[in-house]
Amino acid sequence: MLKNAMSHLLGTRRTQKTGGPSGPGRVRLPVPDTLSASLGCDAVGVPARYGFRLMSHLPRTGCVFADADQWWWIVPAGSDQDLDWPAQTAYARGACVPAVRPRLIHQPDSRTPYTPPIPLYLMVCQVTGVAPSWTPSGGRRVVPTP
Repeated sequence: MLKNAMSHLLGTRRTQKTGGPSGPGRVRLPVPDTLSASLGCDAVGVPARYGFRLMSHLPRTGCVFADADQWWWIVPAGSDQDLDWPAQTAYARGACVPAVRPRLIHQPDSRTPYTPPIPLYLMVCQVTGVAPSWTPSGGRRVVPTP
């Protein structure tokens, strides 16, 4: 989590799939004011045909928005770090999505708007038939012994 926060603060995040908050035909998903979005917000979009299945199998679901084509899950900013989201998904930084009129269809009982990104990623991989894949950034992942 610290790595994601530092990457966000330093502006070193990778470009991926769906771009930033500007552009025609894009709308920022409005997280309810009653929820604390202190980690920033990104969104993961999946085809609507997977929406109910994903929601029913996730251990915890945050805010979910939907339109006719996509369902959008709110995740903490930087949830694209080191994850290869399947091609059927769209990752939108700043929760600014290519949608016409997405509406909030699920609001969590807790004070956080986030769906945990790792369980969401694993479920998205499962329903789309794609093997999970992590792309480690940086150097060695093993701590050498003295």
